[in-house]
Amino acid sequence: MKILRYILIGVLTLFGLLTLFLSTSVIFNLFGIRAMEGDFVMFVVVANFISSVLYLLSVYGLVMFQKWSVYLLGISSVILIIAFIGLKLHINAGGLYEFKTVNAMIFRSSLTVLFTVLAYITLNNKYSNKNLN
Repeated sequence: MKILRYILIGVLTLFGLLTLFLSTSVIFNLFGIRAMEGDFVMFVVVANFISSVLYLLSVYGLVMFQKWSVYLLGISSVILIIAFIGLKLHINAGGLYEFKTVNAMIFRSSLTVLFTVLAYITLNNKYSNKNLN
């Protein structure tokens, strides 16, 4: 389980940093990324930004064996699912969007739920092993 925790920490760090870079670039129109994104939906970008911060905070929690990191990832999952529902309502109302946003939200939401489950498994395994020693 130790290797799973290290892999999770590494992937979550990279994913969090990439998400932070991309979301802040769109929000603040850095590096011309906003023009490349086309018809982006701002509340989805903000949800991704919030999630990126929660990812990076949860990495710290995972490194320190803190169970609260699972809650942060769970909160991120809920935020992304709510944003996805909002995106669906936005689309149904005739709002502009890029189809890649739908695919990205499916991927990001699913991956965040997976991160949450893996964090729960790795931390609970650590605590159950501690109780056996």
